Amino acid sequence: MRKFLDPRSLLFLILFLIIPSASFAQIAVSIRIGPPALPVYEQPPIPGDGYLWTPGYWAYGPDGYYWVPGVWVRPPRVGVLWTPGYWGFEGGFYGWHAGYWGPHVGFYGGINYGFGYGGVGFVGGHWGGGGFMYNTAVMNVNTTIVHNTYVDRTVINNTTVVNNRTSFNGPGGVTARPNQQEQAAMHENHVQPTSNQLSHEQAARQDRSQLASANNGHPGTMAMDSINGRRYNQQGRAANGVRNGQPLRSNAAKLQGNGQNINRQGEGNHQANGGRTTPGEKRNMNRQQNGASRQTNNEKRNEKSAPK
Repeated sequence: MRKFLDPRSLLFLILFLIIPSASFAQIAVSIRIGPPALPVYEQPPIPGDGYLWTPGYWAYGPDGYYWVPGVWVRPPRVGVLWTPGYWGFEGGFYGWHAGYWGPHVGFYGGINYGFGYGGVGFVGGHWGGGGFMYNTAVMNVNTTIVHNTYVDRTVINNTTVVNNRTSFNGPGGVTARPNQQEQAAMHENHVQPTSNQLSHEQAARQDRSQLASANNGHPGTMAMDSINGRRYNQQGRAANGVRNGQPLRSNAAKLQGNGQNINRQGEGNHQANGGRTTPGEKRNMNRQQNGASRQTNNEKRNEKSAPK
């Protein structure tokens, strides 16, 4: 009996034949449903010198879209920069173009991921002087522990639409196209995501609070300070306790308020000391954050034992 390809398989075969292999390798998944809008969140402080920021993104798995938290990571080697992945819409399908490491930042769909990734290139820092130089105008770097920093506010484009949360390139989304520098970067030697980055994505995939279908576009964990490190969202670490458990509703708002108070205290100390946070203040904030987390864990245990 003669077998025929279904229309989608036939389209896949045509694309495989006409798209150059270097470009096709970037398309990891292709689906008909578009990704949710990018959530708004704050960048965690850098855990130490030598880390580079990789923005959060919506990935796709068997249960639909899930949020992979933005995270500080160690690059695979000195001198490389991260080009974020992006979703592109064309021919009725959304295709994921995976991110990569390379000597220059390439095209990432014109998506405004924030924290130095405004849609074109990267303005959060550069390699030089034997290490990475961080631009604290757009990166959350504590200058008391990381000294190779500078401030360049000229890279901040005041015309940027702050609420631009579009998460894909193509009709109905961002209409950017690669410029000359991005095209050149696309043909350089690339390094694939590290094993730590892959495990970070896998962990997000297994966390149901990260599923768009479960969180309505507001993931339980927006960002992390390192792989398997401290978790963050808009309200701070205490609010992350709501992620896997369900604290008693009467106390949930209180826990999130505690996190907001801790954050405001840290911001006040930061401003009062000319943009610096002293080691003593940092230890005090860590103690408060740990206390808030213990309180959240207690609330989760109370919820499990509470009458249904």
